[in-house]
Amino acid sequence: MRSTLLHMLKELRLSGLRNSLEVRLQEATSNRLTHAEFLELVLQDEMSVRDDRQIERRTRLACFRDQKTLAEFDWDFNRTIRRKLFFDLASGEFVRQHRDVLLIGPPGVGKSHLAQALGRELIRSGVTVFYRSIFDTVRDLLHDEAFDGHEKAMARYLKPDLLILDDMGMKHLPKRSGEYLFEIIMRRHELKSTLMTSNRPLEDWGKLIGDVPAATAILDRFLQAAEVVEMTGRSFRLANGGRSGDDRKKPRKNPDASESSPPEDEPS
Repeated sequence: MRSTLLHMLKELRLSGLRNSLEVRLQEATSNRLTHAEFLELVLQDEMSVRDDRQIERRTRLACFRDQKTLAEFDWDFNRTIRRKLFFDLASGEFVRQHRDVLLIGPPGVGKSHLAQALGRELIRSGVTVFYRSIFDTVRDLLHDEAFDGHEKAMARYLKPDLLILDDMGMKHLPKRSGEYLFEIIMRRHELKSTLMTSNRPLEDWGKLIGDVPAATAILDRFLQAAEVVEMTGRSFRLANGGRSGDDRKKPRKNPDASESSPPEDEPS
C-alpha cells in the first residue's frame, strides 16, 4: 500500500508531501496525531516546497545581475545610508501603492547592490520583479522593434509588479532612447512600481538620453509619486581595490577576471 501511495503522490506531482511522508507517518504514530493534524502537516510540507519553487522561479525570471542581499550590505562603511529606510522599502508597501523609488548618488556607494537586494526580498513576499540596466533596456527594445517584436519586448517591462532600471548615467544612450524609456514610464505610471538608480543629477538626464523633452516628461511622471533616496559616501570599489563591499575581506585569486559584466553594467 505504501508503494501505491507514493506512486499516486508522484502522479499528482505532490513531491513535497511525498518526500516527507515517511517522517510524518512516524511522527503521527509517535505523537498519536489525529487524521486532521496529520493531514495539516503533510499539506504544509507540500505548500512549503511549492513556495520555494515559486521563489526560485521568480528570482530566475527577474534576471538579476548579482545575487545580492540586504544582509550582505556593509551598512557601517557609509553611515549616511539609511538602513531603516531600505528595510522599510523591503516591506513592499511602495509596490502595493504603485509608487516609485529613485536611488541617486555617486558610483560605488551600493545603489545596484541595494536595488537588487530589495528585488530579492520582495520576490519572497510574492512580488514579481524584472531587473535590467538602462542601456540593456534600450538595446533590447531597439533590437526587437527592428524584428517587429516591439510589443512582446515591451511586455517584459510592463508586466512585473516592480521594474528595476539600473545604471542611469553610466554612459550616453543610443538615439530614440527617450522614446522607449518614456513609453515604459508612461505605461507603468500609477499602475506598477519602478525603481531606478542613477549616478548623475536629474538635470543631466536630458543629455544622457539625448532628448531633453523626453527626459522632462519621464521625470514629470516618475517623480510624481517617487521616494527619492540620495546616497552619499565613499566608493566600495575604490576603497577595496575594485571589490564591492561584501567582497572586501575576501582575497581575489584573479583580479583581471573579477568583473564578468561589461563596463556599462558595473554595479553603482
